[in-house]
Amino acid sequence: MRKGCIGSQRGFTLLELLLAVAILGIVVVLIAGAMRLGFRSVESGERKVESLERLRTSLSLLDAQIQSAFALAETGDSVEAGGPRYRFTGEHLLIEFPSNYSLWSGPLGHVMVTYRVVPDERGGQTLSVAENIIGTDATREAVLLDRAREVSFEYFFKEAAEEKGSWVEQWTDTESIPEKIRVKFVSDAVNLSLIIPVRGRGAAARTTVTAGEAGVPADEQTGGPAGGQAGE
Repeated sequence: MRKGCIGSQRGFTLLELLLAVAILGIVVVLIAGAMRLGFRSVESGERKVESLERLRTSLSLLDAQIQSAFALAETGDSVEAGGPRYRFTGEHLLIEFPSNYSLWSGPLGHVMVTYRVVPDERGGQTLSVAENIIGTDATREAVLLDRAREVSFEYFFKEAAEEKGSWVEQWTDTESIPEKIRVKFVSDAVNLSLIIPVRGRGAAARTTVTAGEAGVPADEQTGGPAGGQAGE
């Protein structure tokens, strides 16, 4: 009777223990892999949200500066006859213009802004911005966007007698500034085209400086009020 009870209480064999340990190890590896995958997904999502937020903020600042651009004209002996020459440079990968909105100081007025697209070390493109208050030599620079596949500018051009205009990659008209500017941005996650109106194009927004000068403060300028977002 006692021998039967002892025989029925036989323990696990070594093979069974090894098999149980192997199964447990496989389960642990699967759980760890799933957790790593989950953490990577969370980190990737956070980076994507951060990138999109930075893009939204950067384009919002660019939009504010372009909408606050004004017609700053140069006059003087070095300017050819036929009218003033406006301080506006528009190329496919570069844009320079005076604006009443500063990235660092907000709507403080009269800054000269340069946006430049340059290649980065990864084969992509970076959008940088440089800004200085007109009448000073101080310049502030920053990188707005990086790791982009494409960043570019286009300008809406229309002759006075034309009903319809067209988009050009380079602005060559020195007697006016564009009516609107298109900013194109392409990355791995985003492909967008933003059209921004230039509101300070009217005669009331025009300001003049003597050609060849770096610029003068608003209260020393001649030929009109101190710029602004005057409507057309």
